[in-house]
Amino acid sequence: MKEKLKRLRERVRGIGSAVVAFSSGVDSTFLLHVAHEELGERVVAATIRSHTFPKRELDEAAAFCRAEGVRHVVIESEELDIPGFAENPPDRCYHCKRELFSKLLAFARENGLAAVLEGSNLDDDGDYRPGRRAIQELGIVSPLHEVGLTKDEIRALSREMGLPTSDKPSFACLASRFPYGERITAAALERVERAEQWLLDAGFGLTQLRVRSHGDLARIEVPPGDIPRLATRASEITAAFKELGFAYVALDLRGYRTGSMNEVLNGKH
Repeated sequence: MKEKLKRLRERVRGIGSAVVAFSSGVDSTFLLHVAHEELGERVVAATIRSHTFPKRELDEAAAFCRAEGVRHVVIESEELDIPGFAENPPDRCYHCKRELFSKLLAFARENGLAAVLEGSNLDDDGDYRPGRRAIQELGIVSPLHEVGLTKDEIRALSREMGLPTSDKPSFACLASRFPYGERITAAALERVERAEQWLLDAGFGLTQLRVRSHGDLARIEVPPGDIPRLATRASEITAAFKELGFAYVALDLRGYRTGSMNEVLNGKH
């Protein structure tokens, strides 16, 4: 792990200057911290603001950059306007990543920065991620993946560095809450964001959750150990979600897992 960190520092230092695609998640926070240590004022953090990115994550990104003294820019985008995105095909992430990283490349060129860095790690090879193809096509640099760092190693190193995200739950954009083929709208994204925020604020002590939207049905995923706590307050949750516009509310007994919407693609459902 230490050898990988050494190689990461050498790789970033050799780039000279960069924009870091910064979502305030575990991986991009770790990458930004290392890049800032190696490049100083020659690194800029860029966060995309859109309907698929919760306000709480944007606020955390801004707060981290203020604390670290990193220049932070917010770039406006609307994925719903990208051809092939709102229809939610299985390669939705490809269209989205190509659009967003093209904007980051343009920003880098306009500001004389040598590259755009993003935080994919080695574990990302284990799931269906069409966005990786767009990243590779555009020549975006994935230094954590290049040196072979895993999520657990990134968390461990983040802990040693005192980063606030070392134990932060994994996050995926809100578009991942919808089954392929179900049209994504601004109203539907807002409903999912409000539902997840309600669960976070309701006193369950949740650290990891997803609210998957299946038309009028909300399917809640939490770690198996948290399921009993939610079940005891089923009527309260149902009432809150109905106010948000869901007709039905279900608690997924398999619990939280990454990429559950991809199960229909690989036959594991």
